[in-house]
Amino acid sequence: MDKQQLGTFLRTRRERLLPSDVGMPSGPRRRTSGLRREEVAVLAHISTEYYIRLEQGRAPRPSTEVLAGIAQALRLTDAESDHLHVLAGTAPSRTGRHRRDVRPSILALLDRLPQTAGFVTSAAFEVLACNDLAAALMEDFRELGPRERNLARRAFLHPVPELYGVSDAAEFRHHVVMHLRAALARYPSDPVVSGLVDELREGSADFARLWERHDVHAAPTLTKTFRHPVVGEITVDCDSLALTDRDQHLVLYSAPPGSRDAEALALLNVLGAQKFADS
Repeated sequence: MDKQQLGTFLRTRRERLLPSDVGMPSGPRRRTSGLRREEVAVLAHISTEYYIRLEQGRAPRPSTEVLAGIAQALRLTDAESDHLHVLAGTAPSRTGRHRRDVRPSILALLDRLPQTAGFVTSAAFEVLACNDLAAALMEDFRELGPRERNLARRAFLHPVPELYGVSDAAEFRHHVVMHLRAALARYPSDPVVSGLVDELREGSADFARLWERHDVHAAPTLTKTFRHPVVGEITVDCDSLALTDRDQHLVLYSAPPGSRDAEALALLNVLGAQKFADS
């Protein structure tokens, strides 16, 4: 149980709600934003004193029933509720380090995908594998070391807008922060994850600001536009598939058949195949 992080998470979720959000009257003018602690306690069917101690990091581990009541009171999403249980120590947690080895079947799948750029990321946003089309569309991460192919580090510590030429740089940075917060809760003893978070908090004011929001849920990115130096602008559909056994993600970029974007991907596929065959 991470009492301090649990307390902070509860406070930030409480402060984002208005009484009207939970069916309560606003009443007299409030000195602070959000619900009052006693209002959350009433909604969660627990004592005000116990909830205050939870936010202050002084309470013993809450039961799953108490956590369910708090999650409902604070209108938590499924992802936020899962994160709440991780912080409270009532969810199964992984030990040791996050996995960086990709299943051979996934590596083979990357090479068999037709006209689809695909790559695999770790829980700490390191690109672990990619196919030739992904390398041609973005960059050949296979030629880089672990530090250089970490997308979180590149997004915050080396923010060059033209590097990938993507349309959603700000949204991606927010996505990175939320997923790293969840990863740190799952792997509190992994020095790679904790070290990356510390490095980003110290080296990026933007990361530090987003980190203090304690968000753990984001809307999925459905499309992404690349401004490629050879084939021009390409808009692709984005699909991210969770590989739950290793806590990794398979990210796929594709385009509707017959579209100009699909033709551009096909051209990149040919150019990339020639490049990598000659190298």
